[in-house]
Amino acid sequence: MIRVSALLFILLIGRANADAGVGGSGGIGFDPHLTTEVYATALAFMAPRTLEPVPVSQLTLWGLRGLTALDPAVIAELRDGRLRLVQQNRPVFDTAGPKDEDPRAWATVATSLASAAVGSSPAIRQAGTQGIVQSFFDEVFNHLDPYSRYVGPSEAGEDREQRNGVAGIGLTLMKRGAAIVVQSVIGEGPAALAGLRPGDAILTVDGQGTRGRDVAAVAGWIAGPENTVLTLAWRGRDGRVRSQDMTRVMVPPDTVFTQRVGDTLILRITGFNHSTDAQLSRALQDELASPRAPTGLVLDLRGNRGGLLRQAVTAADALLPTGVIAYTAGRDPAAAHVWRSGSGELAEDVPIVVTVDGRTASAAEVLAAALADRGRAVVVGSVTLGKGLVQTIAGLPDGGELFVTWSRVLAPRLWPLQGLGVLPQVCTSLGGDVLHRQLAALADGIQPMQAAILAHRAARAPLPPAQVLALRAPCPAAEGRDADIDTARTLIGNPAAYAAALLPPMIEGQQSAVVPPSQ
Repeated sequence: MIRVSALLFILLIGRANADAGVGGSGGIGFDPHLTTEVYATALAFMAPRTLEPVPVSQLTLWGLRGLTALDPAVIAELRDGRLRLVQQNRPVFDTAGPKDEDPRAWATVATSLASAAVGSSPAIRQAGTQGIVQSFFDEVFNHLDPYSRYVGPSEAGEDREQRNGVAGIGLTLMKRGAAIVVQSVIGEGPAALAGLRPGDAILTVDGQGTRGRDVAAVAGWIAGPENTVLTLAWRGRDGRVRSQDMTRVMVPPDTVFTQRVGDTLILRITGFNHSTDAQLSRALQDELASPRAPTGLVLDLRGNRGGLLRQAVTAADALLPTGVIAYTAGRDPAAAHVWRSGSGELAEDVPIVVTVDGRTASAAEVLAAALADRGRAVVVGSVTLGKGLVQTIAGLPDGGELFVTWSRVLAPRLWPLQGLGVLPQVCTSLGGDVLHRQLAALADGIQPMQAAILAHRAARAPLPPAQVLALRAPCPAAEGRDADIDTARTLIGNPAAYAAALLPPMIEGQQSAVVPPSQ
């Protein structure tokens, strides 16, 4: 009797699993209702926002071809107004396509075709709802730009947490023997205000001893919900043990680091987060107010992969007089924007050099381009990465997220950052001999890069790949090198060479007042 009951239980479980494989929403099942809602939401969001107009029908057909990636024997096609699924030259599904470009209508028919594929292909059935949805968007975005993407529910949750940040007290940790010690302290965070310094040993967190623990475990104890309190005990490098209650806050990491080399102030900016502009302004104001104010400023953006566009704009605003910093332009009216600087620039009479390399990207390129185009700084290094597209985000019914590129970033002189990158006025990636000749020419008032710079700044989007390569070729992308900072200091120390390297300053109103939406 026990054996029969056990067999019946196994059969019931097997039947439940088989049912889930066809239509369930858990495990590897396929959920037609959820799939339709995801497709309809995504198609309605994408259609008016992609950089170039793409019909909903075309987006749908691209997505359905993702089924072939799951099973090469399956092909989705649209012919003579009919949507078909063919498997090994045998028709599996055939229906009339919607007569208009309604996103929900196309989402519904796409789900019906996917359901037929689930019924006829073990590989597609095995992929389940998530795999089918992922393949749909992977194929759609293969036809668009490098930065639009779909992120599934699990990864989207992690991304949202990373964007929002995790509250803490503003320090990083490392292990030294069995002890957990402070590696770095973020300025203005609770830990810094409490007097913690690099090298201090963390003894307990809320009474839990740290000796012998993993760094990740102790960091996890310190992190927590914003505005909650923890009690930290530590031993300073002076041997004194201290204990203090601290309130967890959102503490963006430091992104601006200062260094003085003679009379030159070097500000290394590693990224653009919510506090970068404030850090930059504070560092500048402190140095300019010092008894020995700097006579030159170097903004080191090498290796800076970007971050928040608005922070790059605000950083540029601090260094520029009134005028345009950047444009964003797309088909959706909400994507078009003119970013402007106001009055009240810092370091008004101080020469500025910006150092960049092939890894400088996105928001960092916006800052470099604005300062160069406006004649406020000389850019030194190699051509930058060329990431000048802006994404907008939509949440989807499955918990995933859609990142859709909806605008291009244009520099003040209206050339696109995407693909082109920022071409330096002084190139260090062609070797020491070429650099030496450039600097000698600049000292004589001659700008060797003038023709290349003018051609680069005259480019307009969209650009064919061959033209992009030709415009980047005069200063090939490379990693930063010691010559970058040395060259920056040489230019600052030679006013004639610095003036020859600068682009002519732009006059307010000189550039177009309105960027055409097609840009």
